[in-house]
Formats: sequence, C-alpha cells, structure tokens
Amino acid sequence: MEAFLLYILPLVLLPLSLYLITFTRKNGSENSKNFPPGTRGWPMLGENMEFALLGPQKFVKDRMEKFSPEVFKTSLLGEKMAIFCGAQGNKFLFMNENKLLTSWWPQSMKKALLFPEFVESNLKEVSALKRSFHHDILKPEALKQYIPVMDALARDHLDHDWTPNSVVKVFPLSKKYTFELACKLFLSVVDPEHIKRLADPFTLVTNGMFSVPIDFPGTAYNRAIKGGKMVREELMRIIKERRKEMMENKETEGRDLLSKMLLVTDEDGQYLSEMEISNNIIGLLVASFETTSSAVTSVMNYLAELPHIYIEVWKEQMEIAKSKGPNELLTWEDIEKMKYSWNVARESLRLTPPAQGAFRETTTEFTYAGFTIPKGWKTFWTVHSSHKNPKYFPEPEKFDPSRFEGSGPAPYTFVPFGGGPRMCPGKEYARLEVLVFMHNVVRRFKLEKAIPNEKIVFYASPTPVHGLPVHLQPHGK
Repeated sequence: MEAFLLYILPLVLLPLSLYLITFTRKNGSENSKNFPPGTRGWPMLGENMEFALLGPQKFVKDRMEKFSPEVFKTSLLGEKMAIFCGAQGNKFLFMNENKLLTSWWPQSMKKALLFPEFVESNLKEVSALKRSFHHDILKPEALKQYIPVMDALARDHLDHDWTPNSVVKVFPLSKKYTFELACKLFLSVVDPEHIKRLADPFTLVTNGMFSVPIDFPGTAYNRAIKGGKMVREELMRIIKERRKEMMENKETEGRDLLSKMLLVTDEDGQYLSEMEISNNIIGLLVASFETTSSAVTSVMNYLAELPHIYIEVWKEQMEIAKSKGPNELLTWEDIEKMKYSWNVARESLRLTPPAQGAFRETTTEFTYAGFTIPKGWKTFWTVHSSHKNPKYFPEPEKFDPSRFEGSGPAPYTFVPFGGGPRMCPGKEYARLEVLVFMHNVVRRFKLEKAIPNEKIVFYASPTPVHGLPVHLQPHGK
C-alpha cells in the first residue's frame, strides 16, 4: 500500500502544483493591472460554496465591507466576475447595456432551459424576437384585458384551495396560481392535467437551474436538464398543433401570446421556427412563474406578520369591493385605486426581492471606480447593495410603505425589476398579478403565520423553508 501511495502521490501533486503556480501567477498579473479587489476563492470551486452558505445578501455585504463598497471581484459559476454595488453600480451597468456589456446566462441555466442547438448561442440569437415585441405584449394597454381573467382565476383558486379556518402553505399555492395563469394567458391551456404535464417538469427546472452544474443522476442539475427536455417536448407539441390549426382556419389575429408569436415575421418576412417560439415562451414562463410566485408569497408574509399594515390594505380593498356588483370582476380603473396596496407590495419587493440581480458579460475592457474590468469578464448587479443601504433607505430593515409616497426612492436605488434597456418587460404584468391576488385574499381572510420566524433560503428566488403556512381566519359577518 505504501509503495502504491509513493507512486501515485507525485502524479496527483504535480498537476495540482502546476495549477496553483499558474493560478498564483495569474492573480499576480491581475493585481498589476489594478483589477477590483477581492478573492477568487478555491481553485476550480471559486466562491460558490460561500455564496450558497451565506446567501446573496450577506455574501455581498461582507465583501463590500472587506474589499470595496463600489465593485469587487469574485469567481462564481466557474466565471471571473465583478460585482457592482450601490446605486452608482446599478446606474453604470443599466446605462451601458449594449455599449460595454451584453446579456449573459450561466451555462447551467442555458442547458436546463434551451434546446442543445442554442446552448452555445448568444442570447440575442436565442430570442429571435425583437425586445420591442415583448414590450408591446406586456405594456399596460395590452394587459388591461388580462385583469378580469386574473381576477376570475384568483377567485376560483381561492374557492378550491384556500379553505376557511384551515392552514394553507402560501408558497406552493401561489406557484400553482401563477403557473395556471401563465398557461391560460400565454397558451390558452386550461385543462388541469395538461397544466400538470408542464408544471411538474418546469418545477424541476427552476429548482435546479442555479444549482452546482454536476450532471449526475440524482443531482438537482440533472433533474433540471431532464425537466427542461420534457417542458420543451410538450411546448413543441402545443406549438405545432396551434400552427396547424391557425393555418387551417386562416387565422390572422392572435388570441393569446402563442398565436401572436406564430404570426410574427422577421425582416425577411420569415416566420419564427417552433424552437425559437419555444425558447421565448420558456423565458416568459421563467420570468412570470418563479419571481412572481416569490413576490406574492413575500407580500402575504408581511400581511400576516404586520396587522397594522394588513388593516390599511383591507380598508383600501374593501372600498373597491363595495363599489362593485357581487360578481363584477376587477378592471384597470380598480387597480389604479390600489395605491397603498402597491406601496406595501413595493416595500415587500425592497426587503425580499424575488430576483437577486442579473448577469452581464463585458464586450470590451473598461474602467470603473478606478479599477480595470477586462473584456470577457462577467458582471452582476445586486439588489441588496442598494435596497438595504441606510444611505438610500433609513432604517433599512423596517417595513415602511410610506417610502414610496410622493416621488419615492432616488433613481437606481429601488431596482427589483432592473433598469435601463433591459428592465424587466414583465414589471406591469407582475404588478397586476400581485394586486389582484392581494385583493382577493384580504377580502376573504385575516392571515396569521403558523411558524412566526420561518427561515428563508435562496434557490432561484427567496423561499420559505416550510412554504409559509398561514391560518386563514374568515372575516366575521
């Protein structure tokens, strides 16, 4: 045995030593170029483990204090990365989109979501849809028609799944509602079994697309890849059937998002392929499902936790309810009256933002805050470095909806939906969905948390460990 160890040890140590020498030299040359301060963590592993254990908020806060409050370097997801902090960092990245930076997704995310043919493509090639199309279908004028549909589905959802005087888990139920709504509005899919065929594998995707990219059976990443394949197969079947149906009926107007995509042509007059449409729908499902479910859950958490906030929301929503007939559905005008409720939702988004920031890739070398950011590095802007900063939000841990009265927070400090050219086009969709859900829940129930200090963990978005169980207390007659 000893002889074997003496033989094998040099074979292991030599390549490791060479790697460490190269790594050290590389770091030395980087320091001479005045790259941002920071650490790359462990060879090969980077700081993935620290990011996972600390959570995004503490990870960023610790490094801002240790290295720089403006920008620091790290290594995440196998990439050299510069983390930009604070309102100035947000502004710089938002304003330099398509100038110094371009969109970027981690390889793990692309492999889980996209067809293998598109994994190595840049995101502009993956989309094949002009960003203006997304803005057109998700702007307020187009979304007005969705409000009665959202309201009717919310009522039905509460009738079936929110039993008075019981305990329900808000997070899984909000995910069920948001996914059913997306299937109805985007694809006109309403059959529960059909929705389940999409929802089950899609949950595997969202649970594993930011996990450690180890593709072995049993890992979250492996399940995400398998789930993505199942979702794409089901979407391709739906898209092909719809295209055939539209051609047979000679349809020229889109009844839903899918139909509109099937009617879109590029500059050469060519229709989008089924794969391109599938990529776009998957992107919209990710945006409308995980983050909106997290936002709804967070709002319900604060309403259950803070009775003085709940009562003000209830008063506002009851005024709206009293102005309508018994079965009359909500309208755009009703949503516009929900000013205090939206301030509550925004304060919830400040304290518990569904998305932690976003990645970009540098397309040219540039200087920021006196530091060199090389071409090819990845960047990340982070919500917490401004949302929890007492300079922008006094007593940052206090829940205070009045922060959003008047002109509201300073520019680039409140960024749950990003900013600049790539601000989330689904911002208005999310606003409507959250407010419609708030209206229906507070009209029916008072909420009390079953686990007062339930821990929040971070997967694709902030997730209550036990799903946020709440007691549903119906209002007295």
